[in-house]
Amino acid sequence: MSASKATRRRKKIDFVSLGTQLLLWGYAAVVLGPLLLVVNNALRPSREIFKNPLGLATSPSFDSFVKAWEKANFNTYFLNSLIITVAAVLLATAVSALAGYMLGRYQFRGSAFLSAYFLAGLMLPFRLAIVPLFLLLDDLGLVDSRLGLILVYAATGIPFSIFILSSFFRQLPQELSEAARIDGASEFTLFGRIMLPLVRPALATVVVFQFVPLWNDFFFPLVLLRSTDKWTLPVGMTRFFGEFQTDWSTLFAGLIITTLPLIIIFLLATKQIIAGLTAGIGK
Repeated sequence: MSASKATRRRKKIDFVSLGTQLLLWGYAAVVLGPLLLVVNNALRPSREIFKNPLGLATSPSFDSFVKAWEKANFNTYFLNSLIITVAAVLLATAVSALAGYMLGRYQFRGSAFLSAYFLAGLMLPFRLAIVPLFLLLDDLGLVDSRLGLILVYAATGIPFSIFILSSFFRQLPQELSEAARIDGASEFTLFGRIMLPLVRPALATVVVFQFVPLWNDFFFPLVLLRSTDKWTLPVGMTRFFGEFQTDWSTLFAGLIITTLPLIIIFLLATKQIIAGLTAGIGK
């Protein structure tokens, strides 16, 4: 009787596992289908797309990518987006790691207030403060400046990053700190060589959750940047769609160029998260 129950239980588990896999594969097909269609049409001339939008690229060509990169100024927009986004993410992550370490590992007078202060930053949308923010940057001479946009982006990511990192730092055992101090490690050595590597999953999460919205942001570059040579990809896409509205192949190529860094950052972040979660299992 017990053997038959175990057999039925295994069959039920196998059925649930099969159903879960089918759902996941179906979801992957729904998500990847439009992306593959965009890639396929980016490799075809526009005249073929008009004749058969769902046809396959029998003679793939990268001419549309070259046209989007050079003639549509995507090289300038891409470089601006890369510089601004990477600099803002690095700055916000560095500041948040230091602040999160202090708030997560130490209890001092005012630490609860500081935690609540940073947490309040998650509840206040920065776009509502665009007028005073614009006036402040104008007084500092940072309007129409990449540096001004970098500082704004970094400020928007700090509250969430501190919230995540302080939670991870708080969960690390105190014995690690005590052992390192007994061995003569300084506070910066303890932070940089012991604590920081242990929160790699949190760092990867923070980087992804900052990078994606900043890369796709349209509002702040539109308001704070005036020179076309400083535009980021989302703002440049508006001009791109107006100029190449009938050249579908080039439009699809521009979308691929815009989306590719996001795919790469997700792949890299996934590897870092897995490495962070499995680090130290055999130790």
